[in-house]
Amino acid sequence: MTYGAEFDVRIPMRDGTELSTDIWRPETDEPMPALLTRTPYGKEKVGLGTALMPGLHGMLRAGYAVVVQDCRGTYGSDGVFVPHVDDASDGADTIAWLAEQEWCDGSVGMFGPSYLGMVQLRAATSKAPALKAIAPMMASADLYATPWRSRGGALSLDTVLGWATLMALGEAQRALAQGRADAEDVTALAARVAADRSLRNDATPVADQPLISAHLPWMVDVAIGRPDRDQTWRDLSAREDIASLTTPALHIGGWYDLFIGETLRDFTEMRAGAGTAEAREGQRLIVGPWSHSLVGFVGYFPDRDFGMAASMDAAALGERQIAFFDRCLKRKRDEPEGRLPVRLFVMGIDQWRDEPDWPLPDTDYRAYYLEGDGPANSAAGAGRLSTTEPAGDFVDTYLYDPRRPVPSLGGTLMSLTGYDGPADQRPLHDRDDVLVFTTEVLEEPVEVTGPVSARLFVSSSAVDTDFTAKLVDVHPDGRAIVLCDGILRMRYRKGLDAPRLMTPGEVYEIEVDLIATANVFLAGHRIMLEISSSNFPRYDRNSNTGGVIAREHLSDMVSAVNRIHRGAEYPSRIVLPVLQR
Repeated sequence: MTYGAEFDVRIPMRDGTELSTDIWRPETDEPMPALLTRTPYGKEKVGLGTALMPGLHGMLRAGYAVVVQDCRGTYGSDGVFVPHVDDASDGADTIAWLAEQEWCDGSVGMFGPSYLGMVQLRAATSKAPALKAIAPMMASADLYATPWRSRGGALSLDTVLGWATLMALGEAQRALAQGRADAEDVTALAARVAADRSLRNDATPVADQPLISAHLPWMVDVAIGRPDRDQTWRDLSAREDIASLTTPALHIGGWYDLFIGETLRDFTEMRAGAGTAEAREGQRLIVGPWSHSLVGFVGYFPDRDFGMAASMDAAALGERQIAFFDRCLKRKRDEPEGRLPVRLFVMGIDQWRDEPDWPLPDTDYRAYYLEGDGPANSAAGAGRLSTTEPAGDFVDTYLYDPRRPVPSLGGTLMSLTGYDGPADQRPLHDRDDVLVFTTEVLEEPVEVTGPVSARLFVSSSAVDTDFTAKLVDVHPDGRAIVLCDGILRMRYRKGLDAPRLMTPGEVYEIEVDLIATANVFLAGHRIMLEISSSNFPRYDRNSNTGGVIAREHLSDMVSAVNRIHRGAEYPSRIVLPVLQR
């Protein structure tokens, strides 16, 4: 079979803006479906054939036209780039144009990771009739919850700054290609970015960072400037009207990817409430031990190796996506009789497993209570976790100083050069503002697969502060490998759209959402819970003042005396999804 290609095809949008599009298709007289991906990073840079996406030749051999488009205002496309705002209408207009071409059979699918996945979910809300399936990878339907902020209301600082850097460099390259800049301008910007990287996370106020304010005013106005989940955020959420989503979807995520919580939530909510039976029954989910960085695609990290079966290549993601599109666009069977819709990599035993749903139906949600007759931030490590309900009462007290936040070690970072994933947390355990609670050494394996939350009784000397929590697997050699984590900004304890300051000294019962994991704590390991008030720069630091955090200087911030109450009166605990099979 031979193939043809058209480059820089100008597809008109409803307002007359033309978007640059490349199209590859088999040379045949038979009409075929189209597979579309839309990117703000430059269509020439899309890695068709990498572990993230199906290969170009594989899609062509399978009988698909492959379409790659620059988003509005990026690289070869006209207009002004404003993140997310035009993605629903531009996606719908592109899909309609493709469906009308004589070489297209009227069916379109979409694929791609990260921003390329978010544009799919936005396009799906447009109810474009030709859109028959999407395969969002490491993406989110709710843009407040991920990537820009969090389920607990904190700003995803490292993500905002890292992405702003990436887009600033992309715009400089676009200006160079269009003759609006010269090579020295791009070189100077790159040098400035390199020089600022070590300092930018400490720069305050966050809203005044020049890379953001000069290149992406939307980030200042919305991602940073609207800390409450208001109508602007709701308008950008593809999940607000779940019944408008009528396409089957193959959701792909990683346990250490910053989007993992929303990948899981998109699957469960579309499976329960999508607008058609075909869409509800057509939801599929794959989750591996991956992060959002290139090193995380192979399942090998400096502190933890998940084995040869863990990589995206070994998981055959490209082949699975083509098989999914074959089922949805060509009505071919993509799975043997009886294959289950959920495929998970279970860490600890480091094996793939198929499941009927998420969360797993046979989950036992088990409370592990915070215990100990001494301070949990002592060198002796007096904090204990136990399934026995506590009898005595104790209060752990620590000073949270925004000027010396707890540094992020691995986890769900999106740092362009940093270290994400399953990092050893021991360097943090000597800090006086990190509480550690640990079980006895396990005599039998304990599988924890599903949503994880910490339900804590807390108080503070401040009117606003944060509480963070991490679930950690302590190995026999001492490595304390983070599995999942979460944060709650106390002003949002009653809801992300209803900020309410605290009364200093008053005890509040809160829930910190640690998202989810799939891990077997093997015999000889221990289960650990870490509690603190910062995870920086994964999240911005709370100034403790109750003011507008993004507008405050470091000198405006104050320290907070924070307390964790535990015992019979205040049964603080972590709730783990335990499987006994």
